[in-house]
Amino acid sequence: MPQILIVRLPAPGQTDAEWLTVDDAGLAQGVVHRGPLAEAAATAPPEARVIALASGTEVLIAAAQLPPGSGAKLARAVPFALEEQLSEDLDTLCFAIGKRAADGTTPVAVVARTALEGWLAALRGAGLEPAALHADLAWLPDNPGQTVLWLEGERLAVRRPGALPLMVEAAPLADALEACGLICDPAAAQAEPQPLANAILYLGREDWERVQNEVESLLPRFETLKVQLLADGPLPWLARSLTTRGAVNLLQGEFARTPPLAKRLHEWRVAAILAAALLVVHIGAQSIELAHAHRERARLDAQIGQLYSTAMPGEPMQDARRQMQQRLQLIRASATGPQRFLHAMQALATAVAASPQTTIESFAFRDGSMDLTVAAHAIDGLSQLAGSLGRQGFAAEIQSSTPTKDGIEGHLRIHSTEPRR
Repeated sequence: MPQILIVRLPAPGQTDAEWLTVDDAGLAQGVVHRGPLAEAAATAPPEARVIALASGTEVLIAAAQLPPGSGAKLARAVPFALEEQLSEDLDTLCFAIGKRAADGTTPVAVVARTALEGWLAALRGAGLEPAALHADLAWLPDNPGQTVLWLEGERLAVRRPGALPLMVEAAPLADALEACGLICDPAAAQAEPQPLANAILYLGREDWERVQNEVESLLPRFETLKVQLLADGPLPWLARSLTTRGAVNLLQGEFARTPPLAKRLHEWRVAAILAAALLVVHIGAQSIELAHAHRERARLDAQIGQLYSTAMPGEPMQDARRQMQQRLQLIRASATGPQRFLHAMQALATAVAASPQTTIESFAFRDGSMDLTVAAHAIDGLSQLAGSLGRQGFAAEIQSSTPTKDGIEGHLRIHSTEPRR
């Protein structure tokens, strides 16, 4: 089963990272580890895919109205679409683009170039090559019925149903919730009542002990507020969103991951072997077909030569196929046309079938007349053949007859009695 190593980079002011091995569905395959990044690389399963999570305090996730398109053209339009939301110099920032949402907006993650370069340097220095790098708050689940809150230390991540996540300072907690519009000031609420929110708050045990009293005091200002303790920390909970679409990968453009050549060749090795085998089979099949075609051509050439010798006795034969084609062209070009030759051949075949004691030894067709050499048992066979041809519209003249040891050999000339067109 494919394994994925999720590495959560240290937040600002911290030194230890967190990592967890999960399957391709995001389910934990062990416990959460904490320590230097080098230890994560040393304990990672072989061939595990690495996905890194960076602190959401250093990444802005915003929705931008972008024109249709993709690639470099779209990337150039992103900074100007978010210019009013940014106070930093655009040249110091990196922009990563997500998939366009159903409402026509496109999620964009913005991070300082120095921060992104620092994360990659730390990962690669520890021997980890990330396939993707996300802001941790991008993995905050989207709950269609509740606002999801995640409190960790002095930061509060918020995700309303169907909206992008955002992060605010959590001290004090009531001010952070008011800034997000989840609760309102009590005095303002009396003057203009506001609808109460349904929310679920995720936090660790230490954070719960610190803010328990404050959270309990805020309960009346929510429609419902559920509290879920993360006994093993936030990483196993966040990992469940591994297969959720929408998280923007920060490794785009110049930071896009390019696998080493050796690894890419290894990944395509099986496909290359199959392609080579298919090519060999194809060449072999073509060679067999070509050899068969050569044999068939030789057989047909022999048959054409034999037919030409029979049809054109006494004429020298050099290239029977070409000579036969020339003869046919002469027939087509003659005044009689090919239909007369074919009609004469059809009549001759019918006459021979009606005279089983006769055999055509040779024939020649010239200028609308056909000269035949016929072998028969008796002179009556020649007369029977001539009569059959006459009934089909051909005049048959017996030119000569010569006795042989098996009967008689006759020479006939036939021509059509139909007028030429």
